[in-house]
Amino acid sequence: MDQNAEQVVNLLIQRKWHISFAESCTGGLAAAALVDVPNASRVLDVSFVTYASEAKVRVLGVRQETIDRFSVVSEPVAREMAEGAALAGQAEVGVGITGVAGPSGGTAESPVGTVCFGFFMNGRERQVTKHFGSIGRQAVRRASVVFVFETLREMLEI
Repeated sequence: MDQNAEQVVNLLIQRKWHISFAESCTGGLAAAALVDVPNASRVLDVSFVTYASEAKVRVLGVRQETIDRFSVVSEPVAREMAEGAALAGQAEVGVGITGVAGPSGGTAESPVGTVCFGFFMNGRERQVTKHFGSIGRQAVRRASVVFVFETLREMLEI
């Protein structure tokens, strides 16, 4: 069990907050890591895997204009995913994850291993881009989940 995920669950319980994830390249791994923690049901009602751009728009309310202007792998899209997940899940915390896990699909602007994260926490927002490099599809996905829980723990401890 991931220690950061356990701490995040406990911090959310203390605040009586809920969390929803909007995952693309991680395909549900962040929600699964949370569910590995006892008492996760006290903080997680619903999460979303929105792999296709159309699903991000339809389910999460990501604006097509945002995707067209910045690309689907961008901080603005990750931010809208996070806020959309929080709103759709009626949660105080939303996390958006979108990226290129590889081994193909990279571009000059978003090479393989690029992952953009959005965090929405009771109105407070943070966006971050990480470049994990071409370390392999599964390693990019796992590194993304580790980063998510490190960041959530840090934001919740403030």
